[in-house]
Amino acid sequence: MPNFLPRLPILTWGREYSRQILSQDLLAAVIVTVMLIPQSLAYAMLAGLPAEVGIYASIAPLVLYALLGSSRVLSVGPVAVVSLMTASTIGQFAQAGSPLYWQAAIILAFISGVILLIMGLLRLGFLTNFLSHSVISGFISASGLIIAASQMKHLLGVKAEGSSLFEIIGSIVQQLGHVHGWTLLIGGSALLFLLWVRRYLKPLLTRLGLSTFAADIISKAAPVLAIVLTSLWVWLLGADSGVRIVGTVPSGLPPLTMPQWDMALWQELLVPALLIGVVGFVESVSVGQTLAAKRRQRIDPNQELVALGASNLSSSLTGGFPVTGGFSRSVVNFDAGAQTPAAGLFTAIGLALAALFLTPALYYLPQATLAATIMVAVLTLVDFKVFQRTWRFAKSDFWALLVTFVLTLWHGVEVGLVAGVLLSLGLFLYASSRPHIAIVGLVDGTQHFRNVERHTVQTSQSVLSIRVDESLYFANARYLEDFINQAVADNQQVRHLILQCSAINHIDASALESLEAIQHRLTAGAIILHLSEVKGPVMDLLQQTEFLQHLTGQVFLTHYQAVQQLSDNTPEWSI
Repeated sequence: MPNFLPRLPILTWGREYSRQILSQDLLAAVIVTVMLIPQSLAYAMLAGLPAEVGIYASIAPLVLYALLGSSRVLSVGPVAVVSLMTASTIGQFAQAGSPLYWQAAIILAFISGVILLIMGLLRLGFLTNFLSHSVISGFISASGLIIAASQMKHLLGVKAEGSSLFEIIGSIVQQLGHVHGWTLLIGGSALLFLLWVRRYLKPLLTRLGLSTFAADIISKAAPVLAIVLTSLWVWLLGADSGVRIVGTVPSGLPPLTMPQWDMALWQELLVPALLIGVVGFVESVSVGQTLAAKRRQRIDPNQELVALGASNLSSSLTGGFPVTGGFSRSVVNFDAGAQTPAAGLFTAIGLALAALFLTPALYYLPQATLAATIMVAVLTLVDFKVFQRTWRFAKSDFWALLVTFVLTLWHGVEVGLVAGVLLSLGLFLYASSRPHIAIVGLVDGTQHFRNVERHTVQTSQSVLSIRVDESLYFANARYLEDFINQAVADNQQVRHLILQCSAINHIDASALESLEAIQHRLTAGAIILHLSEVKGPVMDLLQQTEFLQHLTGQVFLTHYQAVQQLSDNTPEWSI
């Protein structure tokens, strides 16, 4: 099969399917379905869409991912960060709750799916490597705070707007005089209950004699209990209580939808769709790789691009919005014992049955309960310890992290993410433009060469050894020239200069010109240039040029051989 065509992983794991695996997948599907019903509703509300859209976006994507995904346990559907980005994007073009808003969400999912699918077919998964971990950490932590803040209006029963943290907080502060008492009491109770469940329920159940597995599953399903109890609470209060509820949720399977053709809107959504797709892919692959490693399995990033692209396309064609592999839903799927993507198929069936028969029971569900569910879920996204860890290890990564975090909070998710990516790339280019270059000497009694500034080594007055710890390209070629010129100026007795190339993995055309310029300058100063420990791919490149023919010195297999041969006429080494 040609490389550009996607694989069907189902043909691999399907051959190994057995009755035992079926029972494990069915159990996992039941557990995940119970968890996903409130979660899907909550993330639809976060995206500014009708509650049922969350269920729509959780059915077809699960089916497509089961057919095309390379992860055995990844669960695809609405997630917090992507829902926030969806709301932030669409809110610029339409009012939440309007038909245009929903249509824009469908278009956004469609464009994102097409982009991911094309990237997968072209095997461009490596491009996401340019999103550094620091940028992603800063972005997700800031997004978690924005998501939590955005749900405060539902918890307080007030109206608030804004796309950044400070806009949201400012809007909420202005509305504090209009807090609805019953809404705050119900939402606050749900929030406290869910926080208590997250921290204390599992240990309590374990002490009472339940197995760790059973205690974990019950803890994960606790939001369902919160939904049932608060819905009964609102029902007892009556319709005139003023508590905002989900209301009528249409019963039935997801509708077949086609993205509306509006060239101007499509152009406006193109860049946001790209950002949403890439962020979703990075999150999905991170979760998938983590879970796969626990079972000594692997995932294929390019295949994941295809699977997520198809999942987003299916979501757009069934009235949904952008989706990706979620952390919480995937972990629950993993812990529940899912063995194959068939668990996702069974989960999709469970959600379809819920959409057909359970939606009338959601009428009295308070929006404040869904807000509490979201707030508790996103707490895991916020990681302040990463700032301390990053500062200790790499200052440049810390600044990329901090800028991404601050700009996301201040200006919104798109600005923060783009700025973080650009800054991290800029810092990388700056660092690689000033590579570590060392004058090296021989460690006594060995054949190893180390930095003269870090180790006690032997050197020769007539032989200068220089090691470059970076590939040579247009950004750092001039820096190498300047370093060699200064080193030669500081060592007037040098007659041989050996460039140790053990860390050079590539040389581009600009760097080749710099090497030629270095040779000309050294020749003018009666200094012979030599190379040592040149790697095979680099040597292949050099042999395609005339550089080696014009090289005044030699190319040595090892640096030790070069120094020994060139230092034969040297009176002695010095330390």
